[in-house]
Amino acid sequence: MTDPLLGPQDDVTAARLAREPILWLTTVDRTPRPHTAPVWFLFADPRLVVFSRPDTAKVGRMRRNPAVAFSLDSATGGTDIVLGEGDATLAEQADVAGDLAPFEEKYHALLGDQSFDDWLAVFSQPVVVAVTKIVSWRPGPDGLDYRRIV
Repeated sequence: MTDPLLGPQDDVTAARLAREPILWLTTVDRTPRPHTAPVWFLFADPRLVVFSRPDTAKVGRMRRNPAVAFSLDSATGGTDIVLGEGDATLAEQADVAGDLAPFEEKYHALLGDQSFDDWLAVFSQPVVVAVTKIVSWRPGPDGLDYRRIV
């Protein structure tokens, strides 16, 4: 296991990555145009676990170029920002077996009447992002505190 990126001084960023339901995942391809899509995710520092339908544009792009960027929606009136970068790997279900229960727990209420197994049958492609950088801005005593974690 790789050492976590976030330390005690990053508690606010870690809490947002743990609780936010949507992460905006940006993939790139051979063209210079990025593709951004909302995804459900689990932050397991220093990685993200995402599940996708296998036939999506983002999965095709990750097959050709593993570089990704991500961001959370801004909070606190635009003064709590979390952005990041990493390298995506298209994984197998067995590779993320330990992440299934925490993922299901995080999204249980949003699944409604659908079972997690049924949801996972559709979003069957696990993606593991090895996070290489996180940048955050949040309110501080002297304005916005900026932190770059590499």
